[in-house]
Amino acid sequence: MSPACGPDAEAVTRGLGFDCHDVSPVVSVRSPWDLANWTLPVLELLIVAGAVFALVHAVRRYRAGDPVNLALWCASLVYLFVTEPPLYFPEWFGLDELYGFIFAHNRFTVQFMGDRLPLYIVAFYPAFSQLAYEVVRSLGIFRRGALRGAVAVAFVCQVFYEVFDQIGPPLKWWAWNPGNAIVNHPALATVPMTSMLLFASVSMAAMTYLVVRLKGRAAFLLAGVLTPFAMVIAGLPASVFQGNSPAQAWILGVELAAVWLAGGWIVATCRPAEPVSAFARIYPAAYLGVLAVIWLSALHEVPLESGLYALACFVAAGLVLAALHRARRPAPA
Repeated sequence: MSPACGPDAEAVTRGLGFDCHDVSPVVSVRSPWDLANWTLPVLELLIVAGAVFALVHAVRRYRAGDPVNLALWCASLVYLFVTEPPLYFPEWFGLDELYGFIFAHNRFTVQFMGDRLPLYIVAFYPAFSQLAYEVVRSLGIFRRGALRGAVAVAFVCQVFYEVFDQIGPPLKWWAWNPGNAIVNHPALATVPMTSMLLFASVSMAAMTYLVVRLKGRAAFLLAGVLTPFAMVIAGLPASVFQGNSPAQAWILGVELAAVWLAGGWIVATCRPAEPVSAFARIYPAAYLGVLAVIWLSALHEVPLESGLYALACFVAAGLVLAALHRARRPAPA
């Protein structure tokens, strides 16, 4: 038995419909028609296209004299390669005793690292970080300080990311290891609350803050490497009550509520003053629209708690887009 495919990984991947022993160690490519269901290739197209669109937009802004978008795009990939391998292969880093097996992705069209890392996940980091930053930048919030802008990014990330995060497990885009009580509990239905807070809000907000504040060519490297430390700090209050899921749920819930209240207030009271780029006008709305179609096709498969939280996120994300489109005038890029 491969160390990367122990009993937990074997059980989770078989639940997704494949055997983790039968994988390509470097890269695998398969037909989009052979995937588990139609939503997987649609998701891949949405995210990969978003990453490419984000890169084109970032290069245009760089040429216009603003390096932040491109630095953030690159920092997202640094952060990806710092965090993802330990999640997939904790035994490589001596973390298997501490964290254990956490989750597995389903098989997508293009996959790396023993089918653990789909191409769309690589694209997701720069696409999503750019979505949140560009929306907040276009709302003029960063003009009032990097910290205020980062808090707004935490909120925007939360409401846009969770419409994806809550539908992923029911549609078998990935599966969490239910036996991992250290990382995957407490949970809201099928989604660990630590993922909802630390990945969906804290990581992107911290990375954006660091990119905006740091100067020099190495800014994106430092931001990508330092971001996980912000997640550790934000997770400390709940970690004190390790083994007490109700107490952890309350603490994580309070932190999530703070993201909603503080970030939502900043967005609601902003006065848009920036030209709205083509990326900010098009991609967040397209992302939300495609996810809405996917949700409508799969409502019968989703736990009630996930559906209600996602509905709140859809409403909040729609209000963010409404605020964005009240901005003064479109920009060419």
